[in-house]
Amino acid sequence: MVMLSAWGKLGAFPHTVQYLSDREALRDVICGAPLKGLAQGMARSYGDVCLNPDGLLWNTCGLDRYIAFDEQTGLLRCEAGVLLRDIQRLMIPRGWILPVTPGTQLVTVGGAIANDVHGKNHHVLGSFGDQVRQLRLLRTDGELIDCGPDLRPDWFAASVGGLGLTGLIVEATLQLRPVAGPWIEAENVPYGNLNEFFELADGSEAAWEHTVSWIDCMCGGRGRGIFMRGNHAPKMDRPLPASRNLRVPFDPPFSMVNKLSLRPFNTAYFSLQKWRSGRSVVHYEPFFYPLDNILEWNRMYGPRGFFQYQSVVPRESGREAVSAMLREISRSGEGSFLAVLKTFGHREALGMMSFPRPGVTLALDFPNRGARSHKLFARLDAIVQEAGGRIYLAKDARMPREVFEAGYPRVQEFLQYKDPGISSGLSRRLMGV
Repeated sequence: MVMLSAWGKLGAFPHTVQYLSDREALRDVICGAPLKGLAQGMARSYGDVCLNPDGLLWNTCGLDRYIAFDEQTGLLRCEAGVLLRDIQRLMIPRGWILPVTPGTQLVTVGGAIANDVHGKNHHVLGSFGDQVRQLRLLRTDGELIDCGPDLRPDWFAASVGGLGLTGLIVEATLQLRPVAGPWIEAENVPYGNLNEFFELADGSEAAWEHTVSWIDCMCGGRGRGIFMRGNHAPKMDRPLPASRNLRVPFDPPFSMVNKLSLRPFNTAYFSLQKWRSGRSVVHYEPFFYPLDNILEWNRMYGPRGFFQYQSVVPRESGREAVSAMLREISRSGEGSFLAVLKTFGHREALGMMSFPRPGVTLALDFPNRGARSHKLFARLDAIVQEAGGRIYLAKDARMPREVFEAGYPRVQEFLQYKDPGISSGLSRRLMGV
């Protein structure tokens, strides 16, 4: 067995790992396995959704082949281990782009489907699952299931956002969208409070495809921040930016995100971005994936790791709930350099267990401070529950079961589709299976 951790580095756990590379031989590998298994790609989920402690992991990164692409329609069929980054870099020069991607492109297609990831344009195009036209599952009893929005839609709804629990995703057919090139016409707008944020969010939906904001989590319930919006630019002849990857070279002995660094950093960042506000043309990679150029950035939280807490609450209670969460976070002295606030569009997700829903979502990283962190999370949980919201499973490592069941009311329906030969740390913690 090998010791493996998730992106949050909250602990390393023993796993037996099998590396998959030949989709024609997958039945021989996963059927009749002596241990319950779980597919894992890049392990960029923060908590235990991508871990199977004391069990079997099927690493899918070797399933990275393109199967077919239609240059006329933009339909791409590929194996589940293909990285979103590689699709973008291959297809954008050919005039096509993935319509929806999360804040990192260093994830696999299978992982993006299993967690039904979302991006900055949910109000326009929904989540990743909305771009999937068909997927193929291999169950641990050997059954192959092809499903899609119009083909066995119940299996599709269970598998999109299904946390990898309905079967091994072998391949998928994705609908790409046309794009003129790699450039984004962007605008940064400073705001001073939550009222201004919601005015910007509502006022940007019609004219701007991509919207998101950085928010200063240390300024109490007031909620100042920087609103960022962008559209794909027309074709233009500009030199591509040089690749400049930085790296956090080692694990520091303590978290670099702490009371001494957090407040001054947020104040300085807000002032700098306010000074830089206005319109610009930027390459899609720093616009969509600002942290991908800082390799192993998760190390900066030190040896105890970190939690990410991302919630979504309905719009009608969103302003009060977000303000209450920010007050609790500011009082605690904990928080994040990169706190993200965004509205979701008025559309329900395809998946039974998908996270996105109409409303407003707040996401922050928190250094692991043990009991002190969990007391803060309990207060945040209470706010989210009272507002009728939910917490993102792809980023969770500690949610109580009652909070999970309140936020995901279709869980019993979903469990009818779970593969009995698949399990994860999260499924055992929150579903008992």
